[in-house]
Amino acid sequence: MNIYVLLKRTFDTEEKITISSGKINEDGAEFIINPYDEYAVEEAIQVRDAHGGEVTVVSVGSEEAEKQLRTALAMGADKAVLINTEDDLEEGDQFTTSKILAEFLKDKEADLILAGNVAIDGGSGQVGPRVADLLDIPYITTITKLDINGTNVSIVRDVEGDSEVIETSLPLLVTAQQGLNEPRYPSLPGIMKAKKKPLDELELDDLDLDEDDVEAKTKTIEVYLPPKKEAGKILEGELQDQVQELVKHLHNEAKVV
Repeated sequence: MNIYVLLKRTFDTEEKITISSGKINEDGAEFIINPYDEYAVEEAIQVRDAHGGEVTVVSVGSEEAEKQLRTALAMGADKAVLINTEDDLEEGDQFTTSKILAEFLKDKEADLILAGNVAIDGGSGQVGPRVADLLDIPYITTITKLDINGTNVSIVRDVEGDSEVIETSLPLLVTAQQGLNEPRYPSLPGIMKAKKKPLDELELDDLDLDEDDVEAKTKTIEVYLPPKKEAGKILEGELQDQVQELVKHLHNEAKVV
């Protein structure tokens, strides 16, 4: 089975993020595999182990993404591809990424493509469905279970706290939701093997694309942190007095009553 995983390098949101000149300051920031993409990598490895084939992880971005691709290889993926746009593009968006990935995948005869449900930095959830649309193959989002029998596929997907079962067939693109699996940690032998696994680097020219073909359709004007929350107020005294004070605050300050 020919399996591809779409992988994104994202900020580690557990680390402190700072803003400078309307952009996230990357100096000293920690980067990781987008957590939802980790579910996709793990599921791809499990499908390969059960049905045979090969897992290739693909990322679009700068050469710094090589670290995250090597991590996916250490988890158990077979090959990695970095489509380096650092010298070709100043700005990009979901359209840009989708167009590049679809152009790369169009002649790969992929049986199964997996991606994360959303990226934790942007949260749009657009890239997976856009790629499937450009490749003219079916897609199913937010999956929590995947069963493959030949070319037939049975999927359970999350629908806002409930679930539904969908039956479809390969080729197929799916996006992984939390609960699909428990991503493995790269083992020491896996890390050593990853150093010898192939990691190819491509540029837009290799895909017969130029900057105009993948020009962003949207523009980020500014990025800013939410305002700091003020400290809460503790009401004291008898219950009746607390109720009266609460109503006063809700009326005069919060202006909700």
